[in-house]
Amino acid sequence: MAAVNKNFPITVNGEPFLLLAGEVHNSNASSVEAMEPIWQKARELHLNTVLLPITWELLEPEEGRFDFRLTDALIAKARANNMKLGILWFGAWKNAQCWYAPMWVKRDTRRFWRAEVEKGKNKVLLKDFNNMPYTTLSCHCEETMQADARAFSELMRHLRQVDEKERTVVVVQVENEPGLQGAAREHSDYADELFSKKVPEDFASYMKLHTETMSKDVQRAVECGRVDGTWAEVFGVAAEEMFQAYSVANYVETIAAAGSREYDLPMIVNAWLSKGQEPGVFPSGGPVARMMEVWKYCAPHIKVLAPDIYVKNFCETCDEYIKMDNPLLIPETSTHSHAAPRLVYVIGHYHALGYAPFAFENMGEPFNAIDSYLFGVDTSDPLLQCPQDPENYAWFNETLCAMMPLLTERYGTGRLQAVIGERPEENRMIFDSFGFSILTDMPPMIDRRDGVCLALQLEENEFYLIASGCMVSMFSTDPQKPNVDILSLEEGNFREGTWHMFRRLNGDEAASMRYDRPTLLKIKLFAYA
Repeated sequence: MAAVNKNFPITVNGEPFLLLAGEVHNSNASSVEAMEPIWQKARELHLNTVLLPITWELLEPEEGRFDFRLTDALIAKARANNMKLGILWFGAWKNAQCWYAPMWVKRDTRRFWRAEVEKGKNKVLLKDFNNMPYTTLSCHCEETMQADARAFSELMRHLRQVDEKERTVVVVQVENEPGLQGAAREHSDYADELFSKKVPEDFASYMKLHTETMSKDVQRAVECGRVDGTWAEVFGVAAEEMFQAYSVANYVETIAAAGSREYDLPMIVNAWLSKGQEPGVFPSGGPVARMMEVWKYCAPHIKVLAPDIYVKNFCETCDEYIKMDNPLLIPETSTHSHAAPRLVYVIGHYHALGYAPFAFENMGEPFNAIDSYLFGVDTSDPLLQCPQDPENYAWFNETLCAMMPLLTERYGTGRLQAVIGERPEENRMIFDSFGFSILTDMPPMIDRRDGVCLALQLEENEFYLIASGCMVSMFSTDPQKPNVDILSLEEGNFREGTWHMFRRLNGDEAASMRYDRPTLLKIKLFAYA
């Protein structure tokens, strides 16, 4: 678990705040009109935060002239709908491309260089990406970096002026899935010259001292390389990706630092993940877990490195992102039927700061071919082909939101745990004298890989349980008192922060604690010889 309770980076009124969020389809945030029906969907899903982009091209349509009308309107709409905002800064990068850079930046390729994926070429076809045409701005271009930083600074200054008191905007993402596709690093003459120079001494030393957290292949490369020398000499087979990560992270740090000087909101950066591919198929240099050590060194103003999870190995990806005390925050993920149990699991197991399905406004709708590809739909798993039920998702959000103070008080402790059907072998939660065994894969609940159970300890023998698609049983951890009875079992909800019992459960319900639908329980146990 990521111990984040002592320095919780996202707060509202001085209290820890969990992002029970959703990210909009990016183009929908380009006008107030397009967003109008989406606020209603956010309320229906009981979101407390909407993640949406503010784009460089609309903010600074002419160099030095800034237009904050859309920004202000979106903030006003969020307030009117009792929502917080996470601002996504689409500056030089959106999905490793420069789609959202202003026209005056795109047109001036001399002043604002393009990255040369191949020597001398500003645009290429990505052979590993269906021959998609590809171009992006260079992370080595000082003019681009300074222009991007100025625009971001203006945005942050404006946010401070119009929102510091209300605190509608609670977190800011700097760029979107930055990095380079088509090659592990840029191949301009300028980039080649930098790559042939000695690795900065402080950086090389830091990397040598932090090998214990590294991915095994990166660790071997770093440990086998020279103490000083060129990038290839120090980092061997990992040199090109590490050089690109060093360059991209330093660029993002420049942007984040400039913005923080104007308004010190917590800042994150998100990653387009690898599916076991070579750097350049996924954006090389981005904040993938294997490059986390580079990013932690280069970008101290970034509080969280956040994975956009569309890969099938969801839980393993979460495991990778909690190293180096990095809190887990998932700003993008799929809207298939694992969305709700994963929301509960990341809060209960990883003590995540937030979770946001992408294109939440379409939750519940059938996937088309493009959605299926982007969302990592697995044809071997029916649940990954089935859209998330919006009513089910809304119940979880409403329940977690009502329990937020109880949850965050237990972050970083063993008093908040969860298990999920995607990991049926990890089906026990142990608290002091008692434990819970959760079954999601036995009759009549076969194939409930969407099963989940969260347990929150109130007292030594008293707990809240959020259960869905599972069977629950209790046990004693005290060998002197091996027998366990239920003293009380209630189903209910929270109303204005207070537990409200809907019904007292006994007899049949206590003898067989099986929950096919999402249920919130309060249980008190007794152990005896």
